[in-house]
Amino acid sequence: MAKQKTRNRMSTENTFAENAPTPERRAHSEFVGTAPTRVLRTVQALLQAGDITQPAADAAERWYRDYVFGYCDYVEFSDQHRPSTLTRHDAVSWQLVRARAMARITAIREALGLCAHQRLRMMLVDELSFRAMGEALFPAISASSSQRKIAAQCALLLEQLADRQEAERKAAKAARAAKNTPAQPAAQTEQA
Repeated sequence: MAKQKTRNRMSTENTFAENAPTPERRAHSEFVGTAPTRVLRTVQALLQAGDITQPAADAAERWYRDYVFGYCDYVEFSDQHRPSTLTRHDAVSWQLVRARAMARITAIREALGLCAHQRLRMMLVDELSFRAMGEALFPAISASSSQRKIAAQCALLLEQLADRQEAERKAAKAARAAKNTPAQPAAQTEQA
């Protein structure tokens, strides 16, 4: 039994090592210390500059994980992740969880608009720089002006995303609390 657990842990650690960036990718990109390793993106640049708060950066990370899970059908785990042996997903329950992730992405797209969704996708999924985003969205103005505009738009968008996700969490918590409270008995009428 102990050998089996050791073998499973070693295979999990090997999988994490296999999924690490290649030496060529490491040479061409700057990585941040998050687990799993990610390219230094615009979100970290905005956070380091003080243009956004940590909850906004966390909201961007949650949005990215939902997007990748919903569209690509995989989940990234950190190096410290230990798989749970208590529950296992079958094909149906896995797709239900994936559908919930897509529903969250769709709700955010409907709440913030298609332009916001496009900027989130360019910033988080495509990992474009502010300069590349500016050139794509504002080709008629100078590169430095478009870069400043996009940086300001992305900072505002990430703060809105954080507020939207916080409102959804509060609404879900209130719904769970209402569901768990017992129904009040109907007022009894006094008979004389």
